[in-house]
Amino acid sequence: MDQSASASSMMLPNQRRRAEIRPAEGRAWFFSCSSVGLAAETFIPVDVAADMETIEEQFANLHIVRRSSEPKEPTYLLGIDTSKTVQAEKRSLVAVLCSNASIRIYDKETLNVLREFSGSPGLLNGVRFGNSCDNVYSASTDGTVKCWDARVASEKPVQLFKGYPSNIFISFDVNCKDHIICAGTEKVDDDALLVFWDARTTSQDLSTRDPLGAYSETHSDDITQVRFHPSNPNMVVSGSTDGLVNVFDISVDNEDDALVATCNSISSVSCIGWSGRDYKQIYCMTHDEGFCWWDLNHLDTDEPITCLNIQDVREVTDGKEGHLDYLIGGLYHEKMDRLFVIGGTNTGRIHLMSCAPSGLTHVTSLQGGHAATVRSFCWNVSEDSLLTGGEDAQLLLWKPGAMQKTFTKKDGLKMASSVQQRVRVHSSDSYKRRKQQ
Repeated sequence: MDQSASASSMMLPNQRRRAEIRPAEGRAWFFSCSSVGLAAETFIPVDVAADMETIEEQFANLHIVRRSSEPKEPTYLLGIDTSKTVQAEKRSLVAVLCSNASIRIYDKETLNVLREFSGSPGLLNGVRFGNSCDNVYSASTDGTVKCWDARVASEKPVQLFKGYPSNIFISFDVNCKDHIICAGTEKVDDDALLVFWDARTTSQDLSTRDPLGAYSETHSDDITQVRFHPSNPNMVVSGSTDGLVNVFDISVDNEDDALVATCNSISSVSCIGWSGRDYKQIYCMTHDEGFCWWDLNHLDTDEPITCLNIQDVREVTDGKEGHLDYLIGGLYHEKMDRLFVIGGTNTGRIHLMSCAPSGLTHVTSLQGGHAATVRSFCWNVSEDSLLTGGEDAQLLLWKPGAMQKTFTKKDGLKMASSVQQRVRVHSSDSYKRRKQQ
């Protein structure tokens, strides 16, 4: 690795013990996980039955109140994020990553398309609003992370974060203070990198930024997921097709010392996230529909760090509510201190499951919305609303209360094989090789 790709210029000291974590046996639909009972120092007695009843009622009361207008070019909707800035005079915005290498900006209340940004010449991966502004970011296979002003129609990004030669970015995130961007690459030759940039605006601001440095030693295959901690700007977790989920403290001087924990999912990682009180837990989903859940509170104790490990969630779901075909993602509900897992069926049904160390429990299902695989969702805790997008090219807004009076359910798209290949940007070759051994 080139000296210029060193991340040593960005870090400050904070030593922590590193742990290698192997998953234990477990059981695990829409599912929920609670940290209650996992850490004695944070234990707060709750009426779990009443808790679950409230959650089930909350989600069961969701109805479709809006569908997006018919797009000129139907596409899979692969990712969703909403603007974090809240001002009475401003409309709330929704950014949607589409399979035609574009990002569409919607008005959240009307679901009308306001503008569209093209990722050309590269394919875009991931979509994220800044935390303190209406800039929207996405990683690109052309070796850049692009940033657009979501309020302005423009063909060009307002900022371009350039990687090193041969970088192909397939994952990224922005930290909670909007100071640091981190992006993960596909493996090229022997390198799979986490690349970092300073995202802060200065008086001599440049539209193109070069990297601060990179981590190159901790993953051996495509880095499919990057997630910063929701409140600690120095903590970041990454997941890869090598099966590893790594937790870093980037305030530390070098990559080896910055590595706080390495958790092994034993499969190709498709989704990761933070959960638990003070977000001291992490969860992971795999491309073969496995689920893992770890508690970082126990890194320096003799307690097992693995809360739950399920090799294939499809094999342990409750058949009374219909089968489960895939996992979509996770949702940590701060008010309830519970982690939920969201999955679905190929016909568009959405299942909500609750996590506990004993396994996953089906909570409720949403149906009558999508007609094909649901690829993405975004939950708003403050207003109990849900946005979902899928392979039927529809963006749906679900809220408690009255249903939309009239709508037509759309069929799933039958897209060309080239498009289907484009939307699967990761490689699972390493996992396939392990399965064959």
